[in-house]
Amino acid sequence: MPRGDKSAYTDKQKRKAEHIEESYEARGVPEEEAERRAWATVNKDEGGGKKGGSGRGHADSNAASHRGGELGGKASAERPAAERSASARKAAETRKARGH
Repeated sequence: MPRGDKSAYTDKQKRKAEHIEESYEARGVPEEEAERRAWATVNKDEGGGKKGGSGRGHADSNAASHRGGELGGKASAERPAAERSASARKAAETRKARGH
């Protein structure tokens, strides 16, 4: 299988890469670089293509997504308690107003 051939990837992995690529492009990353980063992320999360026969599967680490969640939590924890509390109150008001 030549380099760049995506036939070993599942449809779900292809959709995931497409979504990640669109996200990078929306942030101003050039198209080719966005595609390269997207597939690198899918490979890091899932260990490459998943199509195939018996015994090929193994657990996904989802390392990239986990890292993003950690960074978000870290940023939130560094804010003063009063600021976090005010933000939570505002969110609760919004949910109430929208009927959620």
